[in-house]
Amino acid sequence: MKLRIALIAASALAGAAQAAPPADFEQRVEKLRSEYGAPGVTIAIVEGGQTALAKGWGTTLVGTQQPVGPRTIFATGSTGKAFTSAALAILVDQGKIKWDDKVIDHMPDFRMWDAWVTREMTIRDLLVHRSGLGLGAGDLLFVPNSDLPRKETVKRLRYIKPATSFRSAYAYDNVLYMVAGQLIEEVSGRTWEQFIRDEIFKPLDMDESTVSDREFQSTGDRARPHSRSGGGLVGLGTLKPLDENATLSANAAPAGGLSISADDMTHWLLTQLNRGKIPGSDKRLFSAEQSAEMWNPLVPQPIASLPPEFKPTEPNFELYALGWDVRDYRGAKLIWHGGAVFGSLAAVALLPEQNVGIYIATNSEEGQIVRGLLYELLDHYLGAPQSNWPEKFQAFRQKRLANAAAQVAKQAAQPAKIGPSLALDRYVGDYADPWYGTIKIRRSGKALAIEFPHSKGMDGPLTHHQYDTFRTNPSLDWIEPAYVTFALDADGKVDRITMKAVSPTADFSFDYHDLLFTPVAAKQ
Repeated sequence: MKLRIALIAASALAGAAQAAPPADFEQRVEKLRSEYGAPGVTIAIVEGGQTALAKGWGTTLVGTQQPVGPRTIFATGSTGKAFTSAALAILVDQGKIKWDDKVIDHMPDFRMWDAWVTREMTIRDLLVHRSGLGLGAGDLLFVPNSDLPRKETVKRLRYIKPATSFRSAYAYDNVLYMVAGQLIEEVSGRTWEQFIRDEIFKPLDMDESTVSDREFQSTGDRARPHSRSGGGLVGLGTLKPLDENATLSANAAPAGGLSISADDMTHWLLTQLNRGKIPGSDKRLFSAEQSAEMWNPLVPQPIASLPPEFKPTEPNFELYALGWDVRDYRGAKLIWHGGAVFGSLAAVALLPEQNVGIYIATNSEEGQIVRGLLYELLDHYLGAPQSNWPEKFQAFRQKRLANAAAQVAKQAAQPAKIGPSLALDRYVGDYADPWYGTIKIRRSGKALAIEFPHSKGMDGPLTHHQYDTFRTNPSLDWIEPAYVTFALDADGKVDRITMKAVSPTADFSFDYHDLLFTPVAAKQ
């Protein structure tokens, strides 16, 4: 607890000497939280080497009075990629690996689709989204949950076809961070979870933070995730807490499975801004050299043109580093990362030149609060005028969801009244995709049903849509439904099954479109 006491004392001494958040900031957070319906919000701000704010608003669970405090842990999603990168940096400092070591030299069983890529893939390549895999490829190996061990998940990468050539394009993925987590275990002899706990959480005195769903679920002071359903598509309708299947699967934890409190996050932010030096100590978590490596921008990201009201947020450049996005904002260098896990959103941002770090999280999917307040704080610390970003993001979100709901409703109301081509029993069978596994199509009364291996909640009845396309009805209503299309061969037998998400706003991790199921031959 020495680090925590030192930070609290230093923060108190700093007092008015710091720029501090806007005077009415705490009241504004509560107003937005209440107005937009987020159960809870937590924010941490460090500036000038001190903690300026670590606080919570609202409740950990809708319908209860349990308040969010500075020690309430929130799921932080992909902001945790920077922790996996830092774990590898520690191993580099220890002389056990180099960033440009070939992955296969440390993991002889590692395989990608292409043999040349397998031989050339480096540890650095695992972290920067230039592998050739498509956006979110393989995420269904852990979305919405999975019972596959990490090692088995990594093994299945060899069956995922690339979308582009190696190192030719940026496409965000999670599965290669799973590989990075497995590599940490192969090199250190400790699981990724043990390594993060021993080598990062313990030195930084992050006693409340957790590395697994099991630890998260056993923590009393935790912010339960929430989502909206019943409004025509996921994201609209009634706000309600998600069940225990809504947290990130253990196999994918290195891609974003940490849960962290605002209090603990201040230690991480200060260490990052200190270039690896542990605040209140002469010790280092990682060297200044590795800090520079992790912040070094490597892979350009495409920059979308934004609507006029968002033009000030449109960067001139944005590149991916080792677990961090690096971009410009109003002329300043911004190092940041967003995070999303079912029913929870987060963002971590650093302004190194201003010596400011910010963390915002909510236990629902109100991204207008996270992104809007982040820009408000960045504007404050950069001396820019107040721009009402949360309100602008709210209007944009409502319009986007309304358009998507109208599109989904139109598809449901106007299908071609043709099909199915076959008697339902002729669709029944087992169908396998090389990387995902085997699904089962079964009769369920007078209809069909679909069963998915390894994942809970995706199973459910199939409703005929049109032709030989059916719609899934997942037993968990926060899971994105999909269209399931059966293609027939010349003999009228099912030759293959493809899928795609029903909603145009479905999260990219529901990568149904990457699946290609073919019939499993019956055993003789």
